Amino acid sequence: MPIYNPPTEDMQFLLHDVLQVSAADIPGYDELERDFTAAVLDEAGKISAEVLAPLNAPGDAQGCILENGAVRTPEGFKDAYDQMRAGGWMGLDADPAYGGQGMPYLLGTAVGEMFVSANMAFNMYQGLTHGAMSTIHAHGTDAQKAMYLPKMIEGSWSGTMNLTEPQCGTDLGLIRTRAEPKDDGSYAITGTKIWISAGEHDLTDNIIHLVLARLRGAPEGTKGISLFIVPKFLPDDDGAPGTRNALSCGGLESKMGIHANATCVMNYDGATGFLLGQEHKGMRAMFTMMNEARIGVGLQGYAQGVVAYQNALDFARERLQGRAATGTANPDGPADPILVHPDVRRNLMHQKSFIEGARAFAFWGSELIDRAHRADDPQAEALIGLLTPVIKGFLTDKGFETTVLAQQTLGGSGFTRQWGLEQFVRDARITMIYEGTNGIQSLDLVGRKLGQNGGQAVMAFFDLVKGFIKENEGDAALKSDFLDPLKSASKDLQTAAMYFVAEGAKNPNNALAGSYDFMHLFGHVCLGLMWARMAKAATVALAEDSANPGFYETKLATGRYYMARQLPATALHLARIQSGADSVMALEAANF
Repeated sequence: MPIYNPPTEDMQFLLHDVLQVSAADIPGYDELERDFTAAVLDEAGKISAEVLAPLNAPGDAQGCILENGAVRTPEGFKDAYDQMRAGGWMGLDADPAYGGQGMPYLLGTAVGEMFVSANMAFNMYQGLTHGAMSTIHAHGTDAQKAMYLPKMIEGSWSGTMNLTEPQCGTDLGLIRTRAEPKDDGSYAITGTKIWISAGEHDLTDNIIHLVLARLRGAPEGTKGISLFIVPKFLPDDDGAPGTRNALSCGGLESKMGIHANATCVMNYDGATGFLLGQEHKGMRAMFTMMNEARIGVGLQGYAQGVVAYQNALDFARERLQGRAATGTANPDGPADPILVHPDVRRNLMHQKSFIEGARAFAFWGSELIDRAHRADDPQAEALIGLLTPVIKGFLTDKGFETTVLAQQTLGGSGFTRQWGLEQFVRDARITMIYEGTNGIQSLDLVGRKLGQNGGQAVMAFFDLVKGFIKENEGDAALKSDFLDPLKSASKDLQTAAMYFVAEGAKNPNNALAGSYDFMHLFGHVCLGLMWARMAKAATVALAEDSANPGFYETKLATGRYYMARQLPATALHLARIQSGADSVMALEAANF
């Protein structure tokens, strides 16, 4: 059975040594004292390790079952969900006006990582609900918020997002689902949606679907799409689930991974829906949910890497094979643990340096979200907008790669179900695809985000990196191991951005052919910045005669690995970008 150990010590390091949350000038952060966050993280870690993780492998093996239009989740899921409800975890960072606890988004990210590492498929039920809640909160009427948010925040109702149809995924302008006005102000929704996560299940009393549809006579393309609230059960006058709506689950997808999450075909047969936001502005409203979901999927990517790494490390410490090249390390045994071998160390250091850098990146991104929303900071809003496709695309690509490296650590054992690594690989793979494929993320980054508002956000990022380097260049240890590599990588990123400015106007394909490499180049620079910030915090802690020097020394050693062995990939990505589109577009379509 796979293990899972909540990384609360590392999370506390990020919150208090690196981000210094309780001293930050963000409303609500003054409550995030070390003892308080420790208590929250410890409780979340306990339910993750003791309740959710033990259900992960059995839930994957059993999957969801559809019978007579009803979906049964795997054994134990309903009890676990009820425990999550009782603990108030669904409303941790939700608006107190509707029953939430009002904690910062950052704390929700930390807790969410543990839930995802422990059981990704399970966490998707409440994760989709959180996005639906945010969308209703941002775009709903007072009556809609009063009707739906309290039940969703307490967890008795759940939520979904319904975008994709059989004939369209990325190009949502092609949707065919129709919305016809009714005399009572509601709408009749008719159409079929596919790949709807948590579309039907037995965990909650009601499911609130957010459905994109087109009104009769609406403009073509995405400008003619509206968003509707379509409950599974229509609430009665008292807000209780009433009449069953005209919608149903027409089937469950047979998938590579996340077997314990119900991925549904949803049929709407004149179902009653209620307009959310304005007519023909559905994409704008849905992007509230999609942007949140993209950051959440980035978290899923590295969180699967976290649990995969933990199991790979556990195996490497116990598995005996061969002898260390420099001399016997285990003289009382028939062989040495494979952890002594340099290639196994390389594999594990690659995993460890990524997941710890990725966690810091996700936490920093969450802090930017809090700063944008709680402090009404437009610069933070612009910066997290720029970084969202990087968080989603880079962290899921590298997160999946991390699960594969972890599986490789186990050799043949990693290919068997007994050890659990193959499930982490399968579950992580979807993160590169849903909520906008990573190719789409890179196109969004280069084609839209990079030049937005005259490139103000990316210039602010460059200034942030330059400012950190200048502020700390007097620290000799930081300079050689962290600041110099970061400066070099940042110059690669700036050179790539200038290439797009110079060449993109001449031939757009030159920019688009390099967009994926640019997303990865950007991601490496972000993790380089995170490692430089973590190194500074670790150095300060060691100078203050920390009670736990081993933790900080390990942090510095791990960071040095990233800067020496992973960050130089920026030069490769730059070379690919500067090669342009000619080699990419060389073949005629018929010659592939």
